[in-house]
Amino acid sequence: MKMADLINGNPYLLLMLQHFNIDFRISDRTVSQLCTQYNISEQLFVSIANLYNGSGIREGQPFSRKDLLQVIDFLKTTHNYYRFDKYPQISTYILQLQENHPEKELVLLEKFFNEYFSEVREHLDYEDEVAFPYFIALLGSTRFDDKLEVYSSSEYSEHHTDIELKLKDLKNLLLKYIKIDNDLDLRRKLFMSLYELEFDLYIHSLIEETILIPSGLDIEKQRNE
Repeated sequence: MKMADLINGNPYLLLMLQHFNIDFRISDRTVSQLCTQYNISEQLFVSIANLYNGSGIREGQPFSRKDLLQVIDFLKTTHNYYRFDKYPQISTYILQLQENHPEKELVLLEKFFNEYFSEVREHLDYEDEVAFPYFIALLGSTRFDDKLEVYSSSEYSEHHTDIELKLKDLKNLLLKYIKIDNDLDLRRKLFMSLYELEFDLYIHSLIEETILIPSGLDIEKQRNE
């Protein structure tokens, strides 16, 4: 299929292209042609696209070590998107609402979001500093140090959290409990940003749970045989 047709069916695939560092000027290229151009395996590309389209990944599907390194690069790129795109954008919308409605208790909304994103940053830092270096070493691209030697995919799986879930509470505050008159345009932008962040965090977690962790467990098993 042509990539442009797929994007027309699901615009969230633009986020996927961005995380793969693929330019949006895709012309009439098919998925296969795009994968060849950017040196991405079609299996990996389609697997992640299926997650963005609401489908699962076939259980037991093997991914090459090159695929897994590209998955880690993909996830690192999502971290930058959360830190430097979505967080500043959502914070700006909340501050604008505060300025427009000083009589409302929107400081609590700001506090709730900042505390939430502090947890998100902690999660992303853990992945950048512990989990991803471990998987890169496991894939043979770097050497294990003493800290990573005692780490494992199972430990990462136990530490892994669904960081998108608390966003539901924030949306409920806005939908059910905080009464703001007018400013529909600004409030819609805030909602859409929250939904976009929640959706991409969910896919981020799915990629780790269905590709990275199972593949890591398989490689560890092979190393110990």
